[in-house]
Amino acid sequence: MYRLKSYIYKNKVKSTVLVVLLLAYYFCLPKQLFKDPTATVITSSNNKLLGAQIAKDGQWRFPENDTIPKKFKTCIIQFEDEYFYKHPGFNPISIFKALKQNIQSGEVKRGGSTITQQVIRLSRKGQSRTYFEKIKEIILATRLEFRESKEQILSFYSSHAPFGGNVVGIDAASWRYFNRNANQLSWAESATLAVLPNAPSLIYPGKNQERLRAKRNRLLKKLLEKQIIDSLTYTLSIAEGLPQKPYPLPQTAPHLLQKIAKTNYGKRVQTTIKSGLQNQVNAIVKNHYNLLKQNEIYNISALVLDVKTRQVLAYVGNTPTDKTHQKDVDIIDKPRSTGSVLKPFLYAAMLDSGDLLPNTLIADVPTQYGNYSPVNFNKEYDGAVPASRALSRSLNVPAVRMLQEFGLDRFHHYLKKLNLKDLKYNANHYGLTLVLGGAESNLWDLCKSYASLSSTINHYSENSSQYYTNEFCEPTFLASEKIDFGKKTSEKTLLDAASIYLTYESLKEVNRPESDESWEFFDGSKQIAWKTGTSFGFRDAWAIGTTKDYVVGIWVGNADGEGRPGLVGVQTAAPVLFDIFDVLPNSDWFVKPFDEMQKVRICTKSGYRATENCEEIENKFIQVSGLKTKPCPYHMLVHLDKNEKYQVNSSCEDISNMENKSWFVLPPLMEFYYKTKNPFYKRLPKFRSDCLGENPVSMQFIYPKENTTVFLPKDFDGNTNELVLKIAHSKPETTLFWYVDTVFVGTTKDIHDLAILPKVGKHKITVVDAFGNEVKRFITVSK
Repeated sequence: MYRLKSYIYKNKVKSTVLVVLLLAYYFCLPKQLFKDPTATVITSSNNKLLGAQIAKDGQWRFPENDTIPKKFKTCIIQFEDEYFYKHPGFNPISIFKALKQNIQSGEVKRGGSTITQQVIRLSRKGQSRTYFEKIKEIILATRLEFRESKEQILSFYSSHAPFGGNVVGIDAASWRYFNRNANQLSWAESATLAVLPNAPSLIYPGKNQERLRAKRNRLLKKLLEKQIIDSLTYTLSIAEGLPQKPYPLPQTAPHLLQKIAKTNYGKRVQTTIKSGLQNQVNAIVKNHYNLLKQNEIYNISALVLDVKTRQVLAYVGNTPTDKTHQKDVDIIDKPRSTGSVLKPFLYAAMLDSGDLLPNTLIADVPTQYGNYSPVNFNKEYDGAVPASRALSRSLNVPAVRMLQEFGLDRFHHYLKKLNLKDLKYNANHYGLTLVLGGAESNLWDLCKSYASLSSTINHYSENSSQYYTNEFCEPTFLASEKIDFGKKTSEKTLLDAASIYLTYESLKEVNRPESDESWEFFDGSKQIAWKTGTSFGFRDAWAIGTTKDYVVGIWVGNADGEGRPGLVGVQTAAPVLFDIFDVLPNSDWFVKPFDEMQKVRICTKSGYRATENCEEIENKFIQVSGLKTKPCPYHMLVHLDKNEKYQVNSSCEDISNMENKSWFVLPPLMEFYYKTKNPFYKRLPKFRSDCLGENPVSMQFIYPKENTTVFLPKDFDGNTNELVLKIAHSKPETTLFWYVDTVFVGTTKDIHDLAILPKVGKHKITVVDAFGNEVKRFITVSK
């Protein structure tokens, strides 16, 4: 140390120069050798290429890959640099031989560069090939050898070597020229790619085939002579043909690639996509597209989620249509009218809050709220229908009546908790149409919500009746992300497991499209809770289904919003849904969450908690919150004569001669429609004529609705058609008296239909029965 200090002190100039040179040598190599833009590459969960988006400079240059295929590594070393693992960055012998040959020929015939030097030359693109430049390359190559491992240097070369045309790097070259991953290349294919960077502008697939073949075969011969391959492999390899033209890169999930490129441009991203399933879903969507486009329906999107991991297993943003029909638009995250797919959320919310039991009868009659009059898809009414059946049949009128009863703000609150991002306005903005498609959402959010509900049941059953705090989380398509469901808690996150389970039990009963109503009894059929939806004007068709393990969501329509006849969820979206479920593994049905349920006595006919007047009673499991629902209001105890033909009371019959019987009685308007669909419904017998103090009577308008405008068309003879007024009365045999604007116009008995011909303008219709009961309607007549 003393001698070194003494030498430095005595030779300050030399020491300074030496330090400067060492510093210059140390910093001569840039920290980042290559700054070229790279392609965005996405792979499946098992690292199969799903698609790539070309780099900004128009080159197919994949991001650097640390793993180099063994065959290609062997070929490139034997062809370019046999002493790669022995030299310090340059090979003096090779340089001397190259220099000698170039001087003798008077031109540059041989380079003598090592792979390390070639990496430097590739990083210093555009530099002229002079002897001075060669000296720079040698210096930088030795510096690179000090900084990086031999494997990393090989990785630099493999990722940035030119392979002809706009193909850069072994990963892109193997796909462009052989349509497969570099790890799957044969010896002949690896040798072909190994010789390409030597003269990529002269020799590449489709050009100078014989020169390319000769170079490849010489390399294969060398491999044989060095006993790297055997004679049989050599014989088979030289017999292999050469690639004739570049293949297009796979585009298995183009819309997912488009989405990932927005945040991960120029990166290699491993996704959660199952490549086999993605290909199957692509084929299913394409087949249905070929059918639907005949009806000018051009766009379909499909999403498959894993319930347990919340990973995206298949992602089809659109059909393989053309640019005219927006083939590049990813519809999965685009807002569209929801149709009826929000109805299960209302049903579950009402169960959860204790406002409903699964089969509670809901009125299905002509209904009007202000200027809004919902109608069922089939334009018919059932009078009264169990809530679960109203959901499985997707009846609009019962859904709106349920929403009105539950409360618009309460339901809106539940939907906001589901984090439906396109629900941007307050509840009053949507009104009661909220449950029928008055709001917009997207396939991603809807599938996410159904997956969260399914997962709630699973977690509750698997974790000793506990929930997770972060159950309603975002799914992921990135393999690097793992969903955090939060902490376990005894408190429900949003909806209790029993309410969700009972909702799924109802959705499981929905009949499949184009099939027998007893499809669920066939062997091998899958138990799926599913719901369809159709937006106003036939613009959007939805189908979303879930099992214990998977959620599948389908949207069908036109990206530009054009409606088409027949664009109905059950006809266009549901067949796609079931075709996809058919290629998914079978799932067991959800485990019943008994700890959130209690067995109670239920009135079979009304679906309410049974009273002593209910004749048919079942013991059923209901959600615990349902214990606070009111008992059955439709069964009453009536007193009949011995023949059970008339009602009687103590004013006309001795108590000992009375028959006491329970009777199922609906309000008049519900009864009017219910009895047409239920032939075994028996109306309450009327009182015997000699009895006093009859029960109160009631009547309701069937038509017209309140504050409605009535148009009276003309027939072929030019005569104006009459307006037919209709009333439902609890005692049809009663005489009714009809008035229009205080003017008496007639009476009816038994069948309470009356035809009138009012003048254009506003009118008041008044009806009075024989007991003095009165109902009114205000209408406007137009011609």
